[in-house]
Amino acid sequence: MRRGVKQRLEFIDFQLFWEGRINRSDIMKRFKISTPQASKDLSLYESMAPGNLVYDVSGKRYLASSSFVPKLIEPNADEYLMQLRNISDRTLPIEATWLSTLSSAESMPIPARRVNVKVLRSLIGAIESQRAIKVFYQSMNDDRPKPMWRWIVPHALAHDGLRWHVRAFCEEAKKFKDFVLSRCLDSGEWREIEKRADEDKEWNEVFSVVLIPNPRLSPDQQEVISQDYCMDYGQIAVSVRKALLYYFNKRLRLDVSKAIDNPKESPVVVLNEKAFKDVLAGLEPN
Repeated sequence: MRRGVKQRLEFIDFQLFWEGRINRSDIMKRFKISTPQASKDLSLYESMAPGNLVYDVSGKRYLASSSFVPKLIEPNADEYLMQLRNISDRTLPIEATWLSTLSSAESMPIPARRVNVKVLRSLIGAIESQRAIKVFYQSMNDDRPKPMWRWIVPHALAHDGLRWHVRAFCEEAKKFKDFVLSRCLDSGEWREIEKRADEDKEWNEVFSVVLIPNPRLSPDQQEVISQDYCMDYGQIAVSVRKALLYYFNKRLRLDVSKAIDNPKESPVVVLNEKAFKDVLAGLEPN
C-alpha cells in the first residue's frame, strides 16, 4: 500500500475513534484530494474494517458503529491531548493536526520566552558541526549585571518544562552549563575547539528517581495517585539526566513536599530520598 493511501486510511480510523464520524470533505480538505479519491478511500477502509462504518443518510456522513474497533491505529491518549494542548497554546494550527473539530479545551497560559531565530539557527549549526560559537549572553549572576560575549561549545538542547536551554561547555567558567535560549541575545563567529559531548558527565549520567504516593494521603487517595502516575506496585522509577535533575525536583515540588501542610499539593514524594539529595548536592551549580 502506498504511503499516502495508508496515511488517509489511518486518518479515517482516527476520526472514527476519537470523533465518531467522518465524511468525504474531511479527507479531501486534510489531504487535498478529489471527491472520487476520498470515496475510494472510504470504500477501501470499509473493505479492510467491515462493520466499522454506518452511513448516516440525514447527516450525509459516516458514523462509527456500535461495534467499532480501530484497525489501523493504536489509540494514544497522550498523543491526542498533546495535539489538543498545542492548539490551545496556539503553537499549532488545527489544520496541522488530525483533529477536525476542536473540543472545548484550554491550557494554563505561560508567558512565552522570545528566542532569537538567528541565534537558535546558529546554535543548532554549532551543535551539528561540533564547533564553538560566540554568544552575547545576559546572565542572572550578580557579578555579570550586563550582557557579555562568551565562547561556548553547545552539544544539546533541553526543555525544563517551562523554557528551553542549550547545554554547552563554557570557556569562561571552564565547565558544562545550561544557557537559557531567550537570554542568548546574539551570536557571532564559530571556531574549532577540542571539547566533546561525552565529556559532559552530568548530561550523560542518568539517575533513577523512585516516586511513590505521598504517605500522608489517605489509602484511597494514594491508590488514585498510583494510577495517575502509572505506578506498578505503588511506585515508579523515572530516569532523569543528572543535568536536568534540578529542574525535575522543582517542577514536581519534591524539594518542598515535607514542608507543605496540605499533602494534596505534593501528591508524590521520593522513595530513594537520600541518594536523590546526594546527587543534587553533588551537581555543579550554574
